[in-house]
Amino acid sequence: MGNLGWYQLITTWSKKVGGPKTLLLLIAAGGYAIVRSVEAGGKKVYRLVKDKRKSDKPKSNLESFVFTENGIGENGLSFSKGDKFFIVAIHDDAILIEKENDDNNPYFVSAKWLQTLSNYEIEKKEV
Repeated sequence: MGNLGWYQLITTWSKKVGGPKTLLLLIAAGGYAIVRSVEAGGKKVYRLVKDKRKSDKPKSNLESFVFTENGIGENGLSFSKGDKFFIVAIHDDAILIEKENDDNNPYFVSAKWLQTLSNYEIEKKEV
């Protein structure tokens, strides 16, 4: 490269693209494209997060249940008699619950286990 360094590199690129004005336009257009792409991606992520927050059911709409015993579950869920919890999702025997005023939410528990320790009852499906 010689002792001219970056100057020699820039002049070589300028000659390849047709002059320094063309090189500056290409650099500006490339920078603009990169900035706009990042902006569009950021907006898309923002919308996804915003839509996800809107789709989450507020706890006020969820039915609340109460633990009827004291204890600690296998997954670290500690509960006392009278503690409220909300059922967020149910899939077969697995239930996702959120205990009121608990920073470690959510917890996955078994429906049968939950029925023995609270006022939650498993719904019977008739065929």
